[in-house]
Amino acid sequence: MKYTLVAPCYFGTESVLNYEIKKIGGEDIQVNDGRIIFTGDESTIAAANINLRTAERVLILLKEFKAKTFDELFDGVHSIDWKAILPLDCQFPVKGSSLSSTLSSVPACQSIVKKAVVEKLRKQYKTTILTETGNLYKLRFQIRKDVVSVMLDTSGDGLHKRGYRRNSGEAPIKETLAAAIVDLARVRKDSVIQDPFCGSGTLLIEAAQKALNIAPGLRRKFAAESYAFIPKEIWAEERQKAKDAIIKDAEFRAFGFDIDPLVLEIAKKNAEKAGVAKYVKFFEADVKKFSPEESTVVITNPPYGERLGDLETAAKLEKTLSKRLEENPVKSAYIITADSEFETNYGKKANKRRKLYNGMIPCQLYMYY
Repeated sequence: MKYTLVAPCYFGTESVLNYEIKKIGGEDIQVNDGRIIFTGDESTIAAANINLRTAERVLILLKEFKAKTFDELFDGVHSIDWKAILPLDCQFPVKGSSLSSTLSSVPACQSIVKKAVVEKLRKQYKTTILTETGNLYKLRFQIRKDVVSVMLDTSGDGLHKRGYRRNSGEAPIKETLAAAIVDLARVRKDSVIQDPFCGSGTLLIEAAQKALNIAPGLRRKFAAESYAFIPKEIWAEERQKAKDAIIKDAEFRAFGFDIDPLVLEIAKKNAEKAGVAKYVKFFEADVKKFSPEESTVVITNPPYGERLGDLETAAKLEKTLSKRLEENPVKSAYIITADSEFETNYGKKANKRRKLYNGMIPCQLYMYY
């Protein structure tokens, strides 16, 4: 069966996710701000969850309709064939958001959506009781400019939760954003990557998984694995395909440096859990001693804001990084920061910039070639 699927992503990473979706066989692709809509069957749902590096989650779009009143919202949700999706005993919590819409109260909308689903299921199953003791089916709605999207979440936990990072340093960069930066940096199976402010190692681990073609979702479970309408063998098939696609002869190397020995221990454990410890090495070192080799691609997120609490110190670190790279020229450097004064502090205009968001924090990715 063909489904309309929605993959939300960070603003600025749409082009990267678009390419990923094409690669797994997604069809009828529509690129929007912060999300991509595409079509696919049950295998596509499994492949998307297992393989997409930059999507936040994968949702099935059940219906879109206009609603300016609670009655219109109720009728639109009630018109969906819920019996085809939800088993009689399943749990179906409702979450949602509203932006620039007449129906602005999210709790009120949640209540109406839940009520509409309950009434339809009671009618379809010819029962007065819904026990909600079975498998979990998370329902989501989004209202934008009075257009309601009703969706079923197939991922469960956000796709940034790869399963390798239990602990992290302060203000870590999210795995999905790190993966987008790695893609923009054109990391290949023979790349040499270095990060002078590696923290818990996310950028380097994502670079290694990309270089080795290790699917980000191989080590975790997804909500839709318990959905009645997706056969379990499909998940096994897509996982096996992902395992078979891992590159075993990669010459990739990555080196991370940080002044905090405790965070480096976390980084080492994360690399082990991610299956890339052989390729990623971590060292305790100050940026003042950073001496990368000429073939290196530098990918880094210098400490700033909450991670430092001192703009003067941040500026000094940026100047020091610039000096080290001037004395040790590299193939390219990709530096993401929320510091609007970065280029001034660094002393050099970037060849290219891209606006990205780390959570709700607006950042720039400065690219030097």
